[in-house]
Amino acid sequence: MTQTAAPTTFTVTNPATGESVGTFPVHTAEDIAARAAEARTAQVWWAGLGYVERKRRLNRWIAAIGQQSDELCDLGFAETGRPRGDVQFELIAGLEDIRWAAAHAGRVLKERRVAPGMALFNFGATVSYPPLGVVGVIAPWNVPIYTVLCGLAYALAAGNAAIVKPSEYAPASSVLVMDAFYTANPDAPKGLISWVTGFAETGSALCTAGLDKIAFTGSVPTGRKVMAACAENLTPVLLELGGKDVTIVAEDADVEKAATAVVWGGFFNGGQACVGIERVYVTRAVRDPFLAKVKEVASQVTAGLDEGASYGPMIVPAQIDLVRRHVTDAIDQGATALVGGVDSIRAPFVDPIVLVDVPENCSAVQEETFGPVIVINTVADVEEALTKANATKFGLGSSVFSAKRGKEIAARLQAGGTTINSVLTFVGMPSVPFGGIGDSGFGRFHGDDGLREFAAPKATTTKKFQLGPDMQSFPRRPEDFDQVRKMVKMRYAKRRGV
Repeated sequence: MTQTAAPTTFTVTNPATGESVGTFPVHTAEDIAARAAEARTAQVWWAGLGYVERKRRLNRWIAAIGQQSDELCDLGFAETGRPRGDVQFELIAGLEDIRWAAAHAGRVLKERRVAPGMALFNFGATVSYPPLGVVGVIAPWNVPIYTVLCGLAYALAAGNAAIVKPSEYAPASSVLVMDAFYTANPDAPKGLISWVTGFAETGSALCTAGLDKIAFTGSVPTGRKVMAACAENLTPVLLELGGKDVTIVAEDADVEKAATAVVWGGFFNGGQACVGIERVYVTRAVRDPFLAKVKEVASQVTAGLDEGASYGPMIVPAQIDLVRRHVTDAIDQGATALVGGVDSIRAPFVDPIVLVDVPENCSAVQEETFGPVIVINTVADVEEALTKANATKFGLGSSVFSAKRGKEIAARLQAGGTTINSVLTFVGMPSVPFGGIGDSGFGRFHGDDGLREFAAPKATTTKKFQLGPDMQSFPRRPEDFDQVRKMVKMRYAKRRGV
């Protein structure tokens, strides 16, 4: 039996037209090892520049990408079929991540003095945040520019080198933004930023290459595989995984604003977003006007390739089958299609679908759809909404619409981020942490927490003088124990703040 040789290249095509976008290599474990060796050397140079010089070079990178923005948006449309407006949206978010990380890395990661505590007040103590070294960034296909720039922004600002594996469905735009770094910084050593392309085997090889961290954005099943592969070398991971994000519409909500936001949050990018709105719980008091407005707004949303289309095709064919299964399951269990239905699925496009009164045990409620499908269920009150909203294994994003109770409700939603009277804003705001809980992963991009994800906190303590008995030496004298006993009684035996 003749064995078929593994492919050495693959071709990227537009998911709607089938037109070729480009051909890319399938990189091997040997290729990744070579890049990792280059990255180790380059990282020393990069870390040695310090925060100010790194900021200058990252800002040059922003300018270089900005100068190529038209080409980049065209390329993003060509490889995914998404409207150029969606590509522009993720590009801006990614550039803001670079700008924020570059501007704040010095403040967040600089060495700082800390109090040693009374027991060791004869010591000085500092905490520093040296870079990890070389990190791997594995990016998805739904927002390839944003996720690559987001991962690189915090990794580079913290002083690391990085190897990036973009999705095999959308590598072209990712490669363009990475190459722009060297256009802006021609003296940067080879390997500081490098990319590898290929399929699951390439991603697995990156996980087992002995890097210092892997930052992965993608599905829950793949995230589990990444974590298992990284466990071989005890490589730490940052996992930003799927979601079943929820919106609560309280009885005092601005119904029109809530409906408009939910429709955009559920259908932007064709619903192919981990933070897309997939579940809505609306209180009975405002159900009818809310559903009427959702139907009105959603009926104006269109899928296609023309300039006026709201969103493009499903990028991965398997997602179409998943959408069909969820919609069919819901309708078979008694749900009503407020907008669209099974007939809305016309591969490679899926027109907007809004389902109401869907049983809670239905796959359309329990599983991530990752397509343009919104489930809206009615609840008696906010208490019931919270109970059902939190009855999920996911916990990425959430939102609430309420005139007076927004903060109270948001505090009780179990998710990595919540937006009040809007949707998804925590994703595009680089100053706040972004990530999930439960099956939505762990670790954070963005903000102070995102920078520290790519650093290794180090404690340094210095003995300044000797005070009292030295309990860190032998032999210990009986009188030393007596002094310590008196100190314990004096400091800890008295009740304080009771």
